[in-house]
Amino acid sequence: MNMRLDLKTLVRLRQAAGAQAGKAPAGDGRLQEVVSFGANPGGLRMLAHVPADLPRGAPLVVALHGCTQTAGGFDLGCGWSDMAERSGFALLMPEQRRTNNAHLCFNWFEPGDTGRDMGEAASIRQMIGWMLREHGLDPARVFITGLSAGGAMTSVMLATYPEVFAAGAVVAGLPHGAASGVGEALGAMARPAALAPGLRGDAVRAASRHRGPWPRVAVWHGDADTTVHPGNADEIAKQWLDLHGLADAAPRRGTGEGGHELHRWAGADGTVRVALHRVAGLGHGVPLSPGREEGRCGQAGAYLLDAGLSSTHAILDFWGLPTGGAALPEMEVIPPGAAPRPGPAKAPGAGWQGPLPQADSGPGAVITKALRAAGLMGR
Repeated sequence: MNMRLDLKTLVRLRQAAGAQAGKAPAGDGRLQEVVSFGANPGGLRMLAHVPADLPRGAPLVVALHGCTQTAGGFDLGCGWSDMAERSGFALLMPEQRRTNNAHLCFNWFEPGDTGRDMGEAASIRQMIGWMLREHGLDPARVFITGLSAGGAMTSVMLATYPEVFAAGAVVAGLPHGAASGVGEALGAMARPAALAPGLRGDAVRAASRHRGPWPRVAVWHGDADTTVHPGNADEIAKQWLDLHGLADAAPRRGTGEGGHELHRWAGADGTVRVALHRVAGLGHGVPLSPGREEGRCGQAGAYLLDAGLSSTHAILDFWGLPTGGAALPEMEVIPPGAAPRPGPAKAPGAGWQGPLPQADSGPGAVITKALRAAGLMGR
């Protein structure tokens, strides 16, 4: 069913979104910026999406974009806020600033940003704490994923705050401890050192005083990736297999959606602790199945690759979160003076929390154009 909004309703919604205390429009998709969440030693932006009427005790998903990307663009491509609406979880999307990194990469290789309670890692932890408190989310169901530099930063967060996360997923990323400085980072990206599982695990054990239990981890990588060497996927898997006591265990070999190679290692209770996905022919990016139908989400773009399989859905499934249902219906804007089509008009309920979408395409673009045409929004 389409949502049909007249111009007065659009204006009222936009004014309501702008009036929310402590929040500001992010300018991309459904995300809102939270401008005060803690000391923020890493100087990151906090962007989030919380579905209307989300019940207390819901899960939290943290998603970290890659280099040259924004949180909003990464959300639009992967479909994370769309899946938040379908599946019923809150979404946190930290964003890098150019003042920290000219290419918008998270600084996963800088010791001052990757230690517990330091720099960017501490900022992300503060954002998670704010989300849990503000929205009454379940602290036992916090999950994290990221692409490339965001994937490497996912490894950092899982290592430095393992008690915070139930599970994670690293996409085209690197293991924790792979580099300490730009030179080492470039070397690890080009060809990682093949270390023993114990050495990889030790890097995580040294990152905090935590001694288990450890988060479950899924690893995704394309075998045609020329930006981050696919060997990094093996090193990440080694790291977490060692921590879970599965370094010598044989994997269950199989195929995932689209026929990609899948190795899984389960604990004594049968729960998969580590999963390794290799996608044949995939370059550097997130494998997606773009669209609005059930089993699809997101939009293809740079480093957001139409591979005929949705890693977004598969990651949620690995975490134990629901993945069913088609994307939410698009909103139809009724131009001024036009007769409405038959049927009741639908508008967001009292629990709606903006901002009004402002994407380059889709319903956000339609709404934005209508407001601009009426002179009610700057160009």
